[in-house]
Amino acid sequence: MNAQHLIWDPLLPLPVIVALAILVALMLALALWRGLSGWALRGGAALVLLAALMQPGVQTEDRRPLSDIVIAIEDRTASQELPGRAEATDAAMARVEAEVAALPNTELRKVVLRDGAENAGTLLAAALAEALAEEPRARVAGAILITDGQAHDAGLMPELPAPLQVLLTGRAQDWDRRLVIQTAPAFGIIGEPMSIKLRIEDQGAVPASAGTNADLSISIDGEVANSYSVPVNEDLELPLTLSHGGQNVVQFSVAPTEGELTERNNDAVVQINGVRDRLRVLLVSGEPHAGERTWRNLLKSDSGVDLVHFTILRPPEKQDGVPVSELSLIAFPTQELFIDKIDEFDLIIFDRYRLRGILPARYFDNIRDYVTKGGAVLISAGPEFATVDSLYQSSLGDIMPARPTGRVIEAPYLPRTTEVGARHPVTSGLEGAPDAAKPDAPHWGRWLRQVELTDPTGEVVMTGAEDKPLLVLNRAGEGRVALLASDQPWLWDRGYEGGGPQLELLRRIAHWAMKEPELEEEALYAEVEPGSLSLTIVRQTMEETAGAVTVTLPDGSTVEVPLTETAPGRFTATWQAPGAGLYRLKEGDLERVVAMGPAAPREFEETIASAVPLQPAIAASGGAATRLEAGLPDIRQVRAGRPSAGRGWIGITPRGASATEDIRRSPLAPAWAFLLLAALLTLAAWLIEGRGRRRRAGV
Repeated sequence: MNAQHLIWDPLLPLPVIVALAILVALMLALALWRGLSGWALRGGAALVLLAALMQPGVQTEDRRPLSDIVIAIEDRTASQELPGRAEATDAAMARVEAEVAALPNTELRKVVLRDGAENAGTLLAAALAEALAEEPRARVAGAILITDGQAHDAGLMPELPAPLQVLLTGRAQDWDRRLVIQTAPAFGIIGEPMSIKLRIEDQGAVPASAGTNADLSISIDGEVANSYSVPVNEDLELPLTLSHGGQNVVQFSVAPTEGELTERNNDAVVQINGVRDRLRVLLVSGEPHAGERTWRNLLKSDSGVDLVHFTILRPPEKQDGVPVSELSLIAFPTQELFIDKIDEFDLIIFDRYRLRGILPARYFDNIRDYVTKGGAVLISAGPEFATVDSLYQSSLGDIMPARPTGRVIEAPYLPRTTEVGARHPVTSGLEGAPDAAKPDAPHWGRWLRQVELTDPTGEVVMTGAEDKPLLVLNRAGEGRVALLASDQPWLWDRGYEGGGPQLELLRRIAHWAMKEPELEEEALYAEVEPGSLSLTIVRQTMEETAGAVTVTLPDGSTVEVPLTETAPGRFTATWQAPGAGLYRLKEGDLERVVAMGPAAPREFEETIASAVPLQPAIAASGGAATRLEAGLPDIRQVRAGRPSAGRGWIGITPRGASATEDIRRSPLAPAWAFLLLAALLTLAAWLIEGRGRRRRAGV
């Protein structure tokens, strides 16, 4: 195919030629004003010369016609696997391939779209933009999307140079019921009510048999679910109270209804981190000593702790006549603390306290009952613990994890963790722990005093002088008791002989007593790596070994994951989950529920096939949306600006693009021809003007 058109190649700069043209025009105007009869011929000669300066030519191009390109995007995301859609997509794609192949000078570019990474959904706009970027826009005659219309990036659809045709899968009678979590807190205070807002929605052509109520089941941490009948298509606000700290996995499930499109969006999982509002601690100090402020400073430095601290400065036996109002800011409210409000405390600490008659015996009975019902007591013992005034001689002796012998060891010694302590979360991994195999390695400083204990009934996690129990931890009923047989931790804080992890040790003891989840001796938990399906399983145990963890997948199948000991008492494994959903972990009597991604993937948030999300792009391109349920359409070629869809057919716009293979240029006329023509016109003008002068002279 050849194409010719006139071109100009000025011999002089264009402004110069324009100036000459203006000069010629002025001279012609002067000739016309003077009445010269040859002005027209002289003007023609000037124009010929100006044309010669412009050097007109003919450009001949040899062009090769290019084929039109039709882009077809085949949606193969998860929502396209719903009943009937995969078959409809197969049939539509086969029809498009056959129809485009039958059109003259037309090619098909096929793109298969899969699920987006990290639950991104259907990225139709991104797929179309990428396909357009790989083709010359001048050749794109149209784009055909075979999809259910659920494009999660529909607002980013690129501008098309030709019609966008959408072939819609799905059926007009489809309907679905889904569960939507509207608002859910990320954190919740243990024991205080909170609310989760949700909604059960019906979409599509809902039959009357679906009813106006649905059965909703709620399960926390994989426990037995509670079921409720709730209305459909109404906003619901459900109260919830967390019972433990750490991650709480709340699963909501709507009972499936016959005829609904899918059950994949009938479940939702909410992960709420349970936190304590404030940890309330009662600290009762006996006689003043060098380490009295150790516990106070520790607890006051924790913003999550409310501390009530009393120091016994004046025992009853000290009668010196000084009024109580002059010795203390407030009186010791013993009945209020140990009778009326004792259950409001998470921990009671006795720091070098001795029996002096300040607290009646029945108060200690109440403290013992408080522990057995779930409370916690921590005893930091000094020399008084080995005397007849020892707390062991009270009702608390019934729950003490060890018995004092009455001996106080006054000699330097190095605190050490026991074999059990190396596995216990309270003492395992303490920085700078003494290592018998490396005597030159950094280690803790020594303490100088210890109360001798015997007959330990709890776990001895640290020993001191003469390998006697130094720190003993035990459970009493539903509560916990910790006994530290020394009042010397303050030496570490002062840096004596290098000091030691005083703050961390005391913090762990206190928080273990208050049942913090991360300090449980027997625990199973999992850590999900953000943005992936990688799961790190951790088993904390006091046993020498740990069995494999049984993982129950969302589809009900199970997988055994073996664990490897990475630290004393800590067994871990990294496991790659096959997909998003709710996973149940079990090892022995311990169970854990973990949500990997959303229980209902984004692909199933909206399941009813609809072209509404794509309608702005369809209208802007002049295309149309056609339901495949009505039949497979033919493909026709239509001119730009004409309707591009009709009953049983869709259209593409031929672009007529071509590639230039050769360009030839030739002058419109040789230079001597322009010069000859200008000379002839000038001669004719001279002859006409000369004849006119003779006529006027009467010759």
